[in-house]
Amino acid sequence: MRLEGKTAVITGAAAGIGRATAALFVAEGARVIVADVDLIAARKTCAELGAAATPAACDVADSAQCKALIEFAQAHFGRLDILVNNAGFGALGTVVTTDEAVLDRILAVNVKGVFMCSKYAVPLMAAQGGGVIVNTASNVASVGLKDRAAYVASKGAVAALTRSMALDHVADNIRVNCVAPGVTMSSYFDKMLAQVDDPVAFRKVLDARQPMGRTGKPGEIAYAILYLACDESSFATGTMLTVDGGAIAV
Repeated sequence: MRLEGKTAVITGAAAGIGRATAALFVAEGARVIVADVDLIAARKTCAELGAAATPAACDVADSAQCKALIEFAQAHFGRLDILVNNAGFGALGTVVTTDEAVLDRILAVNVKGVFMCSKYAVPLMAAQGGGVIVNTASNVASVGLKDRAAYVASKGAVAALTRSMALDHVADNIRVNCVAPGVTMSSYFDKMLAQVDDPVAFRKVLDARQPMGRTGKPGEIAYAILYLACDESSFATGTMLTVDGGAIAV
């Protein structure tokens, strides 16, 4: 029960890594707001997780909705101990082939969403004596990746923002870290597989590209997020925890 008595907001929590993290946090004793742009899916997730999980609609690209989400957490819990900025997505494309509207949406969700949710969470955490923020970056924040220009740029920004936030708010007893997953089967990759001509062949390519010969599981990333969110990582701030099956070690 590492999170007993703690309260948490997790964005992008209706599926994939976010859902696995919400389930793990509840199992570890936390009360969790499951925030997602898809409210129906968030409600379904909460119904499966039980009374400790509360659904909330939030498109993190909209600053007003980010503000409302943190205000909802304050009203619902009276405090906020943990913010997991997990919402994000990507798309295939180079700087030449990526549509500007797609670029804008990726940056708005993946970077602005982290920025704005944190903007409203930090004062609340500071006033109550501290808190923890965990951002979901990616191992591509450390290495390049072909045909994912907008996504790679966004996750590099998340890693850099994490370091800056950690220094800005360490005096407020707020720790800020990020997890950097490798290829992890989630709704993001389900959608990517739907875009290619041969999903089976593409999945085999993904698996073969990993030193472990397989892609990651959402639950494996959730445990990394749990570590960064709980008191066992109390000396960690401004760091990026890479969980990618050895992909960037090659």
